[in-house]
Amino acid sequence: MTRTQQIGVFIGLLIVAALTAVRASDPPLLQQARDVTFDEYQRIAPRPFEPVPVHVIDIDEASLKEFGQWPWPRDRLALLVQRLSDLGAAAIAFDMLFAEPDRLSPRSLAAGIEGIAPDVIARLPDNDQIFADAIAGKPVVLGFGLSNEGDYRPPVKAGFAFTGEDPASALPHLSAATPLRPGLAENAAGIGHISLNPGNPSPVVRAVPLFVSDGNQFYPNLAMEALRVAQGASTYVLAGAPGIAGVMTSAKIGDFVVPVTSAGELWLYVTPDRAERYISARLILGAADPPPAVAEAINGSIIFIGTSAAGLQDIRTTALGENVPGVSLHAQTAEQILSGHFLSRPDWADGLEILSIAVLGTLLVFVTTFVSPAVALVCGLAITALALAASWFCFSALGLLFDPLAPIVGGSITHFAATSFRILVIDRERREVRRAFGHYLSPSLLYRIEHNRDALRLGGDDRELTVMFVDVRHFTAISERLAPTAVVGFLNTLLDALSRHVIENEGTLDKFIGDSIMAFWNAPVDVADHEAKAVRAALAMRETLERLNATDAFGFGTDNPVGIGIGIHTGIACVGNMGAETRFNYSAVGDAVNVAARIESSCKEVGFDILISEETARRQPEIALLEAGAVGLKGKSTRTELFAVVGDAELAASAEFEELRSLHSELLAALRIRSSKLRRLASAVRLRAKIVSPQLPDFYRKLARRTDHFRHADTEADEQPRAAT
Repeated sequence: MTRTQQIGVFIGLLIVAALTAVRASDPPLLQQARDVTFDEYQRIAPRPFEPVPVHVIDIDEASLKEFGQWPWPRDRLALLVQRLSDLGAAAIAFDMLFAEPDRLSPRSLAAGIEGIAPDVIARLPDNDQIFADAIAGKPVVLGFGLSNEGDYRPPVKAGFAFTGEDPASALPHLSAATPLRPGLAENAAGIGHISLNPGNPSPVVRAVPLFVSDGNQFYPNLAMEALRVAQGASTYVLAGAPGIAGVMTSAKIGDFVVPVTSAGELWLYVTPDRAERYISARLILGAADPPPAVAEAINGSIIFIGTSAAGLQDIRTTALGENVPGVSLHAQTAEQILSGHFLSRPDWADGLEILSIAVLGTLLVFVTTFVSPAVALVCGLAITALALAASWFCFSALGLLFDPLAPIVGGSITHFAATSFRILVIDRERREVRRAFGHYLSPSLLYRIEHNRDALRLGGDDRELTVMFVDVRHFTAISERLAPTAVVGFLNTLLDALSRHVIENEGTLDKFIGDSIMAFWNAPVDVADHEAKAVRAALAMRETLERLNATDAFGFGTDNPVGIGIGIHTGIACVGNMGAETRFNYSAVGDAVNVAARIESSCKEVGFDILISEETARRQPEIALLEAGAVGLKGKSTRTELFAVVGDAELAASAEFEELRSLHSELLAALRIRSSKLRRLASAVRLRAKIVSPQLPDFYRKLARRTDHFRHADTEADEQPRAAT
């Protein structure tokens, strides 16, 4: 292990230790992320709705419209209790508070009127008493809220037994409760708190406390009391962790054992809100005999009474993101217990997640340092997939909640840090090579040099290349009227803009020769369709130059545009590192290179900016090409067929170019036989050329002086032809 690697391992392990410590402290941000993850699990696979005997008598908008605004007089609630009891409800639980006297009671109304004798008032009906009498002897459970004022404690209707250590300190604390009206607490069969998430600032109700405690006494929630009353049970059995005070593990009521968190909460495993859960209160109060389906639903069921009316503001958000009445969550608590579908997070889940960060983070540090960041990335992706799969399996098959984000986030940060250190320090030599040569070579060549030392040795290979030469027109005149620094600025602007298209089209920049660019394709690595990519780069250069001239990027004025000539040829060349052992250049030499250079020089004579050889042209018939004649190139014993690149495949398919190409062919045929139609054809071609490309008028003007370039070999010795136009 080198010293650099030792430093990398040390820094990586420090990061792992820091991440482990952060997870052990469990800051609120991590808790929120964990909660959101578990919410997503429920949204993917919510608890299936089952027809268990639990229903909600809903004081909905229709009920309020029929019987008046809330609160209703309590004699009406007494009637509701009587009818539900007559229909055979196993338990009737009110998700509402009865802390204030009924303001609609005749006795209360008369007391507010002056002049009515006290004895008369005493003989008037009292709705609170009517309601208290109605619930006596019936399976009615009343609710109370948690309060920070006063010292009221509601009576407890059930006994409590314990196994293990006392869990009282783990439960939410009851400082005081909202009081119940006289007679109600005494006559109720059960009393439970209706708080869904006390002390939790989150608007989402993910877990409900089944019990609260004032330190001495335990108080169940509304759903647990409803289950107890429905079963006729008298005692709760609370299980604490063996040998650990202040930790609760489960609660038993009657035939049901409920797994809970250490704080005595039940993770809500909710279903999407369903209409089958609700029965409108007007169906019970509106007629002495409700519909048979309603009567059947109530018989033997646990009934929760609450409101879904939006104006009464008892709306809560579930893990599914739905806004539901608060009474629905009490009903879903009872449903969940009856169906036996629970979610739980084991006490050792935090320890497992902390350990996973430490172990997996350490593994990634060593793999990144001693193997490669790529292998470490694969390991990290495998860890991510494994964590997600294991977490999902535990949720869907076992009902256990494990946070997959702990190893994923910890592993990602560790991998990023270890990889960054390796890039900044361990791979310094490779970066130096890229920095030194990155301005001159294509990315493919850089990759070859970085990963193959043999690529830096002298020598070359014969291979087919497409070679390009680019030259600035009238550069001598431009340089004469500019200061040397301005010339350099002009060249930098132009050559930088043009050379980018070589790299973008997978070419290799060979060199800059004054105002010229040499580039080639298909070396050092194979490039598919290298001829087409070279032509594509040339067309992009033409568009870039037009844009630079239009915006006066060179400062010469829009009336003095800069021009270029581009020559392209495909052939065999020797390509490789050439020079001395200590200083060399990756380049290409051979006849193909010379031909490309000569073709570029012919652009002036031909009067067109992009010329390609026949070898390049015949491999891409789909682009817009025009025959430019057979030109004699310096150093070549035979003439070379050239083609003018007018545009891309889209232009080639246009009707305008099709017409031009047809006229062009007729013109060349007339040139070869000196037809009398020559003048007419030349005029027609010039008219069409102006429409197709601004480059073509000059091309056809010079074509009139190049008629010998279009003669067949057997007519080359003939007398000089007269001008075509």
